[in-house]
Amino acid sequence: MKKDLGVKDYVFPMPVLMIATYCDDGTVDVMNMAWGGICDHDKVALNISESHKTAENIKKRMAFTLSIADIPHLEAADFFGIASGNKMSDKFARSGLHAVKSEKVDAPVVEEFPLTLECRVMEYHHMDYGFRVVGEIISVLAEESVLDEKGKVDPKRLNAFVFDTFQSGYYAIGEKVGQAWSSGKDLMK
Repeated sequence: MKKDLGVKDYVFPMPVLMIATYCDDGTVDVMNMAWGGICDHDKVALNISESHKTAENIKKRMAFTLSIADIPHLEAADFFGIASGNKMSDKFARSGLHAVKSEKVDAPVVEEFPLTLECRVMEYHHMDYGFRVVGEIISVLAEESVLDEKGKVDPKRLNAFVFDTFQSGYYAIGEKVGQAWSSGKDLMK
């Protein structure tokens, strides 16, 4: 029997996305967010509060990078969700991570994160439910160590983790259990 839990943001898994932007003074700001993802083959959508420093930076620079956090950098990734760029000017410096300027957009690339999408802001909207940003993926950067022999990202090598909205935990991504567009073929007969 199912129990009614009321209104909750219970979707699992939720991504752990690192949104990196430049502040007015050129310093790096990184925000940990879960409410975003792919919305088309070459677009991402972010839903954040407009009060975040990241939202201000996105509006001014019209660019951001979106990185996948990996387990070796979980502490820094979590810190980017705890610390506010509005209150802590040296937030990125405290993390001990390093960034370089993207060659494609006006945003930083965090060197330690193994996969980064370089994005140009296509549009943003002030909505009743928050600030929605749609970004065009201009390029994807991947460390060679996370690529398989065919040059594709191997999820196991990526070593990513996901967010659990039920108990606010982080979980490693596990083993492959099926093949998309194939595991259900027998039901097509």
